[in-house]
Amino acid sequence: CSLNALFSFCCNSGVMSLLRPLLLDVVPTIQQTAALALGRLANYNDDLAEAVVKGDILPQLVCSLSEQNRFYKKAAAFVLRAVGKHSPQLAQAVVQCGALESLAICLEDFDPGVKEAAAWALGYIARHNSELSQAVVDAGAVPLLVLCIQEPEIALKRIAASTLSDISKHSPELAQTVVDAGAIAHLAQMILNPDAKLKRQVLSALSQIAKHSVDLAELVVEAEIFPVVLTCLKDSDEYVKKNGATLIREIAKHTPELSQFIVNAGGVAAVIDCIGSCRGTVRLPGIMMLGYVAAHSENLSMAVIVSKGIPPLCTCLVEEQEDHLKAAAAWALGQVGRHTPEHARAVAVANVLPTLLSMYMDTHSSEDLQLKATLKNILQKCTYLPALEPLLQDAPPNIMKHIVGQFSKVLPHDSKARRLFVTTGGLKKVQEIKAEPGSLLQEYINTINNCFPEEIVR
Repeated sequence: CSLNALFSFCCNSGVMSLLRPLLLDVVPTIQQTAALALGRLANYNDDLAEAVVKGDILPQLVCSLSEQNRFYKKAAAFVLRAVGKHSPQLAQAVVQCGALESLAICLEDFDPGVKEAAAWALGYIARHNSELSQAVVDAGAVPLLVLCIQEPEIALKRIAASTLSDISKHSPELAQTVVDAGAIAHLAQMILNPDAKLKRQVLSALSQIAKHSVDLAELVVEAEIFPVVLTCLKDSDEYVKKNGATLIREIAKHTPELSQFIVNAGGVAAVIDCIGSCRGTVRLPGIMMLGYVAAHSENLSMAVIVSKGIPPLCTCLVEEQEDHLKAAAAWALGQVGRHTPEHARAVAVANVLPTLLSMYMDTHSSEDLQLKATLKNILQKCTYLPALEPLLQDAPPNIMKHIVGQFSKVLPHDSKARRLFVTTGGLKKVQEIKAEPGSLLQEYINTINNCFPEEIVR
């Protein structure tokens, strides 16, 4: 509370107007200290950042960027970063005062710390939206950032890779600009760097490039990131694991051919192991990657099954507390089971259908989880009746029609299944179902009843 009061006092007491003249002081140390104070104030919240803008301080900082020593340049870049980080509007104010060109020039400075401060400021501006990111590109920053990731200083490599990621994420055109500057090859070479924070940023940048289109994903793959990237899934750093899985997901989602390439490289098995070894949101990209692979074709879905991908997906469904993680696991299981009766049976024998039904019917489940847990994709292919029979007790009518529909397809042609259906009480449950006369559900029930003598049905 006292800190909030202090910053509120600074905002309302004209401190900005007092600090501004100090930026022009004849003593360099005073200039740098004043800039650093402004940066810390602006960094605290958007109101103080707005006060820096209204105080007409930014143009003064920008003019000094090309004239002052390295200590001042770092402090000035910090102020620009602190202002630009809060919102697109404040970032636009930084752009309008001509800061981008000066920051781009700082990327060529002899001092690595100045380069790092400039790259950081550019990244905070670019991350907001495609227009601001394009402004950073137009200032000529991308080729210089690519040079920065080749510098020996780890801190500079990290922030340059992060800024390239922020530029790439908004559109295919911006990602292509980064690619055209030769970034992919240099980023790919750093996947095995021992520095975990650098690996996080490198994997993120490659993901942001690969996500946009098949062509961009193929360019990332052609940089020979496989099987090297699979080692990241075993990394001790959770964010390296997550970003590595995200990169594989962004490649796999595009085409069956790219997914098949990943399968051949051992990517599905590696992702399955990764899901089993971690918890929480780190699992999410791996779960989705399996869903994307399985969605493409019967063969790719079978590759997920053969690699024993269903048990960890079921575990995620039961263990995780967050609905969005449960929804992703439910969706992935639906993609695995939707192709043929064989695929549906592989999901059904894992005894996950009652869990999915329970989540669908739970009023506390999110709308997305209820949508993903509908079972429709699996039920329409599932002919493994022992897994369907327990669902007859509780399923709502919109799900029940799919369950009963599968029984009506199998029972007329399978005498053993008919006998079991009677002895296990399945036929009795069907008689208890209240269906609208003339409805599809009633037609299915009639078809089932016609498979048995009338006295057994009674």
